[in-house]
Amino acid sequence: MKKIMVVLMFLMSMMLAGEVYAGDMVNVNTATAAQLEMVKGVGPKTAAAIVAYRTEHGNFSSVAGLTAVKGVGDKKLQKIADGLTVDQKH
Repeated sequence: MKKIMVVLMFLMSMMLAGEVYAGDMVNVNTATAAQLEMVKGVGPKTAAAIVAYRTEHGNFSSVAGLTAVKGVGDKKLQKIADGLTVDQKH
């Protein structure tokens, strides 16, 4: 029983870890703010700003389009772009 609890706790901690790993992409056109926050470098304010911008202006045609979002400049985009996509396959 103790081993099962340890395994369950480990699995739950991995699920709650939150950070997107290499190869995992978050679609900026479909993600919730919580899903966007899983990308390294995207905090609650940025995630909320992305969702708000998308709601008001429609889907992004490219990840580079995120620079139109308040708080996302070229430097920020460089940090977060690897974890984001607009491709429906991801």
